[in-house]
Order: sequence, then structure tokens, then C-alpha cells
Amino acid sequence: MAQKDAPPAAQKEPGRIKQLWQVFQLTRRHDKAAQWLMLGGFILPVLIGVAVALLFSAGNIFALVMWIIAGVLAGILAALFILTRRADKVVYTQIEGRPGAVGQVLRAAPRSWQTSEMPVAVNPKTQDAIYRAVGRGGVALIAEGPRSRTSRLLEDEKRKVTRILPNVPITVFHVGPDADSVQLRQLSGALRKVKKSLTNPEVLAVSNRLSSFGTQLPIPKGVDPMRVRPQRAR
Repeated sequence: MAQKDAPPAAQKEPGRIKQLWQVFQLTRRHDKAAQWLMLGGFILPVLIGVAVALLFSAGNIFALVMWIIAGVLAGILAALFILTRRADKVVYTQIEGRPGAVGQVLRAAPRSWQTSEMPVAVNPKTQDAIYRAVGRGGVALIAEGPRSRTSRLLEDEKRKVTRILPNVPITVFHVGPDADSVQLRQLSGALRKVKKSLTNPEVLAVSNRLSSFGTQLPIPKGVDPMRVRPQRAR
């Protein structure tokens, strides 16, 4: 009897080194200066390590080697730090201005906030949206789009939250093309700066209270503009 073909092996996740290489390639493609900054970030600590080793090892081979190794490790960490910062910048540049960009950023929001990448209100014609986050700072409402188009959506959502939770502070953020709007890359930092006014049990109660009312999104059938999946560095 002929032996049956074995099922194909499940596709494995790329290893850490391969992921770093993919992030580097993506970053270098969109940010030509990144590779040179990384090179400088690596070489400088190595040179410092060698200089310190020559000055203070005093003929001690072990100390000489350890200082050089410390310089190399510090150089690797510096290069990885630069890669992470430049890769983040590339990702923000790619998704900025696209529908659902705020939702993508909220996926990596501070842990002190309960967020969702799905909006609580959407204008199906313009794809402007309102997102909501709940945390120690109360309720945060984030408008995605120009102020002239999102003001009414934002006020409607604010009135609804105030009616449900009259004593909970509400903080409003505008993310869009307006000069006084919060930049997409600044949103997580802006959430961290909101003054804390609730305890953890109160945060849970507020979140449950809002969830019990549900959300009705006016999205046309077959269209889900908030599920845009931009290419992300990993």
C-alpha cells in the first residue's frame, strides 16, 4: 500500500534574527539615514570601550577583553535602540492619515488604558471616526479626522458618555491634519499625561457601564474602513 503524503508542516513564525532583519530592511527602504545612524551608534561605544581598555587595563588581558566586549555589547544595544526608534517613525509615517490609524496606535496604548482598535462612532461618508479609551484618567475620546468634520461626532459621543457617567472626567483628543491636533506618534504619550482620577475598581466599573450600552456603527454593508492593515515593522 502506498504511503500517504504527510501533511505540510505548519508555517513557523520567523525567528528573532530574521524579524530584526526584516525590520531593518523595511526601515532602510523608507529611511535612508537609519543604517548610517545605526552604524554610528554601534561604532562609538566600541571605540569608547577600546579607549577605556587601553587606558585602564594596565596590561591585564582579561580586563582589556572585558572592556572591549562591553563596548561591543553597548554598541549593539545602541544600534537596536536607533533601529526601534526609526522603525516606529516609518510605521507612523505609513499609516498616518489613513482610516483606522488611531485604532492601530491604540493597540499599543499604555497598559493603564483599556482601548479598542474599533471606533465607537464612524461617519461612513468621510470615514472619520471617534475612538474611546477608559483608564485611571477617566474616559478619553479620540477624534480621527479634521476638526471641521469630527466636531459633531465628538460632541454626540461626549454627551452620551456624560449622560451615562456624569461624574467621570472626559478628555478629548483630536488626531488629524489641523495645526493644533495631536500627532499620531504623540497619542500614546498624551494618554500617559492625563491626570489620574479613578481607582482600578472604578476603571473596571466605568468600562463595564459603557460596554453594557453597546456601540452601533453606521458602516455600510461589506465595508469595514477601520480594518485597514498597514504594513507594520516587527
